[in-house]
Amino acid sequence: MNIKPIKNDDDFDTAVSRMRSLRGAKPNTPEGDEIEILAALAEAYEEKHHTIDPPDPIEAIKFRMEQMGLKDTDLMEFLGQRSRVSEVLNKKRRLSLTMIRSLNKGLHIPLECLIKDYRLDNEKAV
Repeated sequence: MNIKPIKNDDDFDTAVSRMRSLRGAKPNTPEGDEIEILAALAEAYEEKHHTIDPPDPIEAIKFRMEQMGLKDTDLMEFLGQRSRVSEVLNKKRRLSLTMIRSLNKGLHIPLECLIKDYRLDNEKAV
């Protein structure tokens, strides 16, 4: 076992290839241990160099609406008046904390997707 740090994409590709060649290795064997170590190194490298930002909150809402076959008026339950729904969907009004909680609970949209703009607003205010 000759494991080295993953410093660039070539090292990452090499580690992934090695893990594939060891597929099916049993846990608590030298090969199984090697896969665990390589997986941890690869995951750390990906988190540091290839992060995926959460989607825009409004795009996440629209995506969920499409998935669930909802219309704008169906969001009144979560956002309030029809005009407020329109303002939110057209990005003329930001989501409030109450709206974020309601959308998360009612439509099961992950908080990470919804708080992006809220977090930015609060960071600016500090």
